Amino acid sequence: MTVINATSIDEVVTALREYPAARLLQGGTDVMVEVNLNRTGVGDVIALRRVSELRRWHVDDESRIMRLGAGVPYAELERSPLCDLLPALAEAARTVGSPQIRAAGSLGGNLGTCSPAGDGLPVLSACDAVVHLQGSTGSRDVSIHDFMLGVKRNARRPDELITAVSIPLTRGFQGYAKVGTRNAMVISVASACLVHDSEGGSVRLAFGAVAPTVVRARVAESWLADALSLRGPLAVTPRIAQEFGRRAAMECAPIDDHRSTAAYRRHAVAVLAERLLLRAASSNASGGDAR
Repeated sequence: MTVINATSIDEVVTALREYPAARLLQGGTDVMVEVNLNRTGVGDVIALRRVSELRRWHVDDESRIMRLGAGVPYAELERSPLCDLLPALAEAARTVGSPQIRAAGSLGGNLGTCSPAGDGLPVLSACDAVVHLQGSTGSRDVSIHDFMLGVKRNARRPDELITAVSIPLTRGFQGYAKVGTRNAMVISVASACLVHDSEGGSVRLAFGAVAPTVVRARVAESWLADALSLRGPLAVTPRIAQEFGRRAAMECAPIDDHRSTAAYRRHAVAVLAERLLLRAASSNASGGDAR
């Protein structure tokens, strides 16, 4: 077993060329669970905690796009100023494990594991994020919709490191909600993120833990765009919100497992979508948009 404590992205890429099967370890919150349950060995490790480049973020004021380092911990995402810029991501971050887990875990780890129950992934999908990767042959950018391939499968190549994500900053409501077997420190039974771009005139909805990978409810989004104007405040009635949730739930492919049944998951996401849309309408009406 070889452990490499990299201090730069270049060092990580060099190490990946020499140890292509090595584990990339940021917070280790997923890996150590598997190791402790004897599901996997450790093998060679490239530790990322000393790579300060991965914990940086900045906003391009002209394009209104945030570039968020893959190593920025959830504990930072849930606090100001990041929580003001990306409120849905902050809401998702607050649901991740314990304070100790949030101090170590990051979006890069969520993307690397690519579990359909990853709390940050529906937010990235609803925000139309772009994943940035760096490898031995150069860098490349991959849409979040093309990056997530299936259960714990993604588009990262063996010689690549996830360095950051780019997220457009929209004006309008953003919200995240999830259902679990208890109120805290729990893996999602179902989760949802809704983003209302009041300037661009769109509502985007993504679900987690109800299919092999995160689901964008594009048919329901299109139906809502035909049903009412999405520019400016939303004029949502309870009937429209309920129908939106019903249609969105039809786009999922949930399963029965030890945490829940497929029927409950489908019901849960319908309710989550309905409530998030009503929250969006209420927030716009009351001037609750912080951006």
